[in-house]
Amino acid sequence: MHIIAAKAVAFGEVLQPSFKEYAEKVVRHAKVLETVLRSRGINLVSGGTDSHLLLLDLRGWKITGAMACDALARAHIVCNKNSVPNDPQKPTITSGLRIGTPAGTTRGFGEAEFEAIAHMIADVLEGLEAHPDDNSAVETAVAEKVSAMCRAFPIYQKGF
Repeated sequence: MHIIAAKAVAFGEVLQPSFKEYAEKVVRHAKVLETVLRSRGINLVSGGTDSHLLLLDLRGWKITGAMACDALARAHIVCNKNSVPNDPQKPTITSGLRIGTPAGTTRGFGEAEFEAIAHMIADVLEGLEAHPDDNSAVETAVAEKVSAMCRAFPIYQKGF
């Protein structure tokens, strides 16, 4: 019964005009990430996105999806390693990264914040490629920026 109730609540939310606005923002934010990442030399599978997800193709880089995912995690940016079409790496390593925009959009990030996030992602990836054994300076600097952004857009507000 709880699953049916959960679906009813979800369908009710999707029917609200605010959900359409939210969904449009999610896609617009993904486009911002796409534009900045491509300008920084990062290829995307299929050349771009029309949805909430981006799949970065790192095959032209000296790093793997697993390496990039771990480095971004240390910089407080959450993503997933992901295989790309005709991936030469094992599924546990991968040559790609999957990044989404719904969580940041829900948090209240706007286009300016997603532009900054894209630059932070590119900074970490470029630093990792240049210094695969020790990218800690870049990761620490980006983690501080991410923390500051999250403090500016808290998930929970004190009080009701």
